[in-house]
Amino acid sequence: MSYLEPPYPLIRERLFNGQAIPFLRAGASLTASCGIWERCLDNSNKDATQACYLPSGKCAGISSAHPHNDSLPKAGELACYLARKTKFPAGETPDLTKVAQYYDVVGGRRVLDKELHDIFNKDYPYTSLHALLADVVEPLLIVTTNYDDLIERAFDQKRREYDVVIHTTDPSLGNSILWRPYGIDQPRGIVPNKLDIDLETTTVIYKMHGAVDRFNVNRDQYVITEDDYIDFLARMTKNKVIPAIFAELFQSRSFLFLGYGLHDWNLRVVLNRIEKDMRHTKRIASWAVQRNPSALEKRFWANRQVEVYDMAIEEFIEKLMQS
Repeated sequence: MSYLEPPYPLIRERLFNGQAIPFLRAGASLTASCGIWERCLDNSNKDATQACYLPSGKCAGISSAHPHNDSLPKAGELACYLARKTKFPAGETPDLTKVAQYYDVVGGRRVLDKELHDIFNKDYPYTSLHALLADVVEPLLIVTTNYDDLIERAFDQKRREYDVVIHTTDPSLGNSILWRPYGIDQPRGIVPNKLDIDLETTTVIYKMHGAVDRFNVNRDQYVITEDDYIDFLARMTKNKVIPAIFAELFQSRSFLFLGYGLHDWNLRVVLNRIEKDMRHTKRIASWAVQRNPSALEKRFWANRQVEVYDMAIEEFIEKLMQS
């Protein structure tokens, strides 16, 4: 990990010239403040107390009542909530993919998707990061593994046009993805390599792990269970996930990873696929902003020649805008 400051002017120039590809994970959608998701019940008096960070892997004290709150849940909070709803077996680590898989088994996929829809079908406040991306005039390719629609609402607020491309988990759609051109409520299924968008003139928000559909719950797509990830990775190895038209941009633009950790083996599979396509091209500098990366993650980032900076995303965005 570098102990130098991020090259803010260079990153800003690349981003605002449309020459950087933002990769957004769950941490990129969260604000710095606590919400009801993070409210624990004291076991002695049942009074609500607040804590911004829950003990990793522990769900004790998380209410199973549906939280009507004003902030998105962290992955661990969502896992704990789903675990309490299903009486997830004690002694098992409440990893989100495992808990979601269990929910699917005991409740059914339709019920799980409805639960997720109720959580993500809300006007959560978008962050300074989403506002920044909506201020970029040049066409961008924005990649996110988040299910929420914060980016879209930031663009809508600033009357910016964009297309949305969504990975699918609905078996009836096969290996198709969903493409929703700007101004169209009804997305249409299309084979990834048949996607035809003019990336020189159109901003694209690529929802790599699916997304909530605010218009129709039956069109929701979530890569969240263990089976979903297995299918995603199987399609990745067959080049049936990332549309071919994105390949050239992946080879010619910088990456800006926000909220990712390279302990996420799913991201590493995606990067491996990208690197295979880039093996004959010269390396272009890329950056990652991650809070408290582990020694292992630092080594993984360095091996991929990505400069990682240990700082909060909000701090990074503030300094980027001041550069």
